[in-house]
Amino acid sequence: MQHTTSVWPMYVSLKKVEKQMGRWTSVQWEIDHLLPATHEAPEGATLVLLELHKDERASYRINLDMDNAMLYLVCDEMADGTWVPALLSADQNVAAGCLEGNTPVINMLMPEAIACWIEAFITQYGEVEIAAYRRKHVDHRKNQGPSRDPLRRD
Repeated sequence: MQHTTSVWPMYVSLKKVEKQMGRWTSVQWEIDHLLPATHEAPEGATLVLLELHKDERASYRINLDMDNAMLYLVCDEMADGTWVPALLSADQNVAAGCLEGNTPVINMLMPEAIACWIEAFITQYGEVEIAAYRRKHVDHRKNQGPSRDPLRRD
């Protein structure tokens, strides 16, 4: 399965890791494999779509401008406690919404190829003006974007 300008199918598999914390053992789930669907599926992998949406471009831009851009894997938790990959997103608002609803989310550093693909998506559909209060952590762009057009009248 090949990716397009807005959808990139990925095979994702998870592994269960038990960690000792003092006298107690804690169970955590981690990403074992994350591969484009053009590769052969690893054993136990789930096909998950990384889908980009035009209305989330501002969130993608904020994510890409961070020192450590992230991907967020939203999972379904089964009755036996097993996590199953359900959704892959580059929008931190999607991840936050899922976490608020007690839906498991695993974050990982974004691979460079995916970051380039998202950058191309933003370029294709145009930058979205981001409110200043949401960009305090990022250097401002130098006179670029619709808010810097001297002919624009609001």
